[in-house]
Amino acid sequence: MTCAPITSTSPILAEINGDTALLTINRPPLNILDLATIRLLRSRLEELLNSTVVSVVEIHGTDSVFSAGVEVRDHFPERAPEMLREFHALIRSVLYAPVPVIAVVRGHCLGGGMELALASDFVVAAEQASFGQPEIRAGCFAPVASVLLPLLLPGKKALELLLTGEAISGAEAERLGLVNRVAPVSALDDAVADLRSKLLAQSPAVLALARKAARLGSRASFESALREAERIYLDELLTTDDAVEGLQAFVDKRKPEWKGR
Repeated sequence: MTCAPITSTSPILAEINGDTALLTINRPPLNILDLATIRLLRSRLEELLNSTVVSVVEIHGTDSVFSAGVEVRDHFPERAPEMLREFHALIRSVLYAPVPVIAVVRGHCLGGGMELALASDFVVAAEQASFGQPEIRAGCFAPVASVLLPLLLPGKKALELLLTGEAISGAEAERLGLVNRVAPVSALDDAVADLRSKLLAQSPAVLALARKAARLGSRASFESALREAERIYLDELLTTDDAVEGLQAFVDKRKPEWKGR
């Protein structure tokens, strides 16, 4: 059952299959999250969550990519305030959903795509998946990841991922605790189905309350830290020459010329 009229060309596909809501980012080849897609993903998610039959949400990407992140042009100073507002509203919708959210990662999961996965309760990934926060290479940083990664990882590893922009494999992400399960791509659906069945075997009412309770400890610290990260991004980062240079160099497909200011 679909939650609203959609077509296969929609950037977000949404449907309900039994007790499970399925959301698919459908902007191949890289499933880039521009503003319209971010808004639609949040709208579809909230629409699905309004259904009384949904006990689990799964977020997928199309083909071999989960998402390569937020549209780079939306990071420029004139667009960044709106982008952060809309993207962080989406992240909050995932973090505070009333049911468990599973990110299913088949390939690249980068930038805002990785932040979306970090906000999910569970991540099931293919062996060839790659996870990374490459924003630093374009003269930016990732506010959500800057808050969540240090909560999820030992501090020095979190800093390494955030400050080098290097990607790690699905297997390494599982070893670090960022991924719950890794499987060959041919067995990924089975791995997701196994986790889903374990969640659906519980009382939906108790599952929702247990999830709500488990999120209490990090919610206050997340909100205060994200507000400060947003302030640093907008008031400090975007006033530097290097932020604009890094973004423009990425768009121009050239090496940035850092000025150090």
